[in-house]
Amino acid sequence: MTSTVAPTAPLPAAALPALARLHSAFPVVQAVTVYETAAVHAAQLAARAESGHMSDLDADDLAHAEELMAGARATLAAAGRLDLIGSA
Repeated sequence: MTSTVAPTAPLPAAALPALARLHSAFPVVQAVTVYETAAVHAAQLAARAESGHMSDLDADDLAHAEELMAGARATLAAAGRLDLIGSA
């Protein structure tokens, strides 16, 4: 079995600034995703706590979700993009 890899052309110089802008946005996009996912999980666990059925593992999960949210919020604050998660 042989594998054929098609060579790619070099990126035009005019495209480099656009690529740099996209590359710089990746941490922001990732932080929004982490924040939103952790927020949903934290809300689910908070509801479990209110029902009185929270286990020690659930409590650890809630603490971890809150840590993830804080880290993502810090990333977004540093980027000046708290608007992406509805915080100011």
